[in-house]
Amino acid sequence: MSVDEHDGLGGVAAHGLHSEYGDFLLRNNGDKVDIEMLKGKNLGLYFSAAWCGPCQRFTPSLVEAYNELSSKGNFEIIFVSADDDEKSFNEYFSKMPWLAIPFSDSERRDRLDSLFQVSGIPHLIILDSNGELSTDSGVDFVREYGAEAYPFTPDRIAQLVSQEAVARREQSLRSIMVSSSRDFVISSKEEKVPVAELEGKVVGLYFSIFSYERCMAFTPKLVDAYEKLKAKGERFEIVLISLDQDEELFKEGLRNVPWLALPFIDKRCDKLVRYFEISTLPTLVMIGRDGRTLQSNVVNVVEEHGFLAYPFTKERFAELAKLEKEKEEAQTLESVLVSGDRDFVIDNNGTKVPVSSLVGKNILIYFSADWCPPCHAFLPKLIETYHNIKKKNGNLEVIFISCDKDEVSFEKLLSRMPWLAIPFGDQRKALIRRKFKVQMESIPVLICIGADGRTVTNDATQLVSIYGAKAYPFSTGRAEELKSETELMTRNLPQNVKHDVYGRIVARGAISISIPSVLWKGIQNTRWINGEFVVEGVI
Repeated sequence: MSVDEHDGLGGVAAHGLHSEYGDFLLRNNGDKVDIEMLKGKNLGLYFSAAWCGPCQRFTPSLVEAYNELSSKGNFEIIFVSADDDEKSFNEYFSKMPWLAIPFSDSERRDRLDSLFQVSGIPHLIILDSNGELSTDSGVDFVREYGAEAYPFTPDRIAQLVSQEAVARREQSLRSIMVSSSRDFVISSKEEKVPVAELEGKVVGLYFSIFSYERCMAFTPKLVDAYEKLKAKGERFEIVLISLDQDEELFKEGLRNVPWLALPFIDKRCDKLVRYFEISTLPTLVMIGRDGRTLQSNVVNVVEEHGFLAYPFTKERFAELAKLEKEKEEAQTLESVLVSGDRDFVIDNNGTKVPVSSLVGKNILIYFSADWCPPCHAFLPKLIETYHNIKKKNGNLEVIFISCDKDEVSFEKLLSRMPWLAIPFGDQRKALIRRKFKVQMESIPVLICIGADGRTVTNDATQLVSIYGAKAYPFSTGRAEELKSETELMTRNLPQNVKHDVYGRIVARGAISISIPSVLWKGIQNTRWINGEFVVEGVI
């Protein structure tokens, strides 16, 4: 039977849903439903698969929206499976209250994939009552608005966006935490706690994944701050917004923390991720007693100050900044490197060297790891710089702080270094990393402490990379001198030769470059960038 002979469904639906093998769909109990029963209804074509993690996370939200809309009688969803075998299809489909293209009808499933240019799943196509395309962004709309997005037209979404803008201006704890089907959060014992009990408190929304390494590292610090604030009787609470996809991991993790949570795969979780524009984990959003957002992310503040950051207001942060500045001005080498009876560093033979013997020297604190390729590339330059400075001025020392996870890697890297180190496993490593806000992904990092014990720069890595020993003593003044020298020497260079913010010389050309002789001796790198040959170096 040709498409033209079908007059029940119109638009693109007619071209995709009919089949030469039979014009019927399936329910998960095996019942067949004639597609003519869908005439005049709004349809959702749900492209999904059991093996797809994001699909497994999204499907419960779609089920919830569908169940809310099913009473209207004019909306239906059709599951278009991308599963590899019928057993997986049947198990996955058994959780769905809607219809499906039979798994055996691969021709019809493939045709719908092609017709709607499906390139990734989950994917939800919405067709209007005439079978015409309303939107191919159904997944985003359901995640964001649930059943409220119905009938999923541009006008309806524009209306919801407008309402949301008003809601942002009038934000309250209820407006961000309560949904049409839930007005509670759960405790670590999975007991329901009304959201109303949180009103009037400072509430932290903790976006996290229990198994994610950064979250695993931060959670104990947050537990410590939380318990200290609760012990003081502060009106403070934390609500976990878990992005875990494994329910058992979620339950196990929740049992080990003292705070509250949104239920597993609650539809508000994804909505809050978008509402607060979460781009990194962990993130801790602070909501004030009035329900308004106090801070978009206080993870770094909690890591640095713990419970002392409470109540997380701008005024409190200003006080902490003032205290931090006072601490920086009073900083000494001992205050950075000594903790309790840990008042020494070691050389690469393991011999202890008292921190007191380093007072009055310029110190480079070097964060590095054996697993880090950029660290291996930088190390020879740092060793060369170290020796050149030591020949002219013995008032310099480098202290290595390992970011490796095992002692073998630490010792392997330290054996290549002519300087000192904090012992592997020493608690001071974490304290110093936190003080200078060093992230694993940013290493190698080189911090310079001046002869007076105060921090000179947190970015000596670039200075050493470009200028080597000439950058000593790595002060802002010395960096400005080097930059001025470079500007003076490059004033009359050709237009294709420039210097960057670090004073490095960069020559560009689409095919060939005329490189001044003054640049040849300092060439550090040549590469293609965006169709240009780029030469980098120093004078």
